[in-house]
Amino acid sequence: MTKPQPATLNVPNALTMARLVLAIAVFALMVFKLFIPALVVFIIAASTDWVDGYWARKFDQVTQFGRIFDPFVDKFIICGVFILLAAEEFSGVFGWMAVVIVARELLVTALRAYIEEQGGDFSAKMAGKLKMVFQCVAAGASLLALNYSYYGQPEGVYQYPDVFWFGVWCEPGWLYGLLIASVWLSVISTVQSGLGYVMAASKILSGKTAEDDA
Repeated sequence: MTKPQPATLNVPNALTMARLVLAIAVFALMVFKLFIPALVVFIIAASTDWVDGYWARKFDQVTQFGRIFDPFVDKFIICGVFILLAAEEFSGVFGWMAVVIVARELLVTALRAYIEEQGGDFSAKMAGKLKMVFQCVAAGASLLALNYSYYGQPEGVYQYPDVFWFGVWCEPGWLYGLLIASVWLSVISTVQSGLGYVMAASKILSGKTAEDDA
């Protein structure tokens, strides 16, 4: 007997749709230089990603719609945030970093669509999940750094800092260290996880299994 499919309009998918709306709100707040409100909304949006995945697995509410829509929204918010950060001079995020992140997400999306169309399993791996964590931390640290650069100086107005490294103001020191470390970890993990997906896809496409490499 065929197992009945869960309803498309369920809690996990509703959370994913809410995350899409929150992503648009984050973009709008960033455009208007409201970096702290953007950070708060970004944290809420990122939290719903964990909640909807947990809920779907725990209550067996995984749907085909969710499998397509959830990763799309994840990529939408991350790529959008990094593109907007790259446009800010003291964000610590360079344009080429945003290009790497967007290119990786497009490649993995194309591979996943093809593999699953062929009946293969191309579920998210731990490397991809760690990549997402690093990206979220980097985005949060960058938004904090931008707020400090724009509004944290004595005059309360935006001005060029006296000293900056890697495209970001060096004060406060703890924020600078967190930003640089998280941004570069996000880039490195993006490349590393992308290569992992390419290797996994090549094995599936060539008909190899994990046992063939044993």
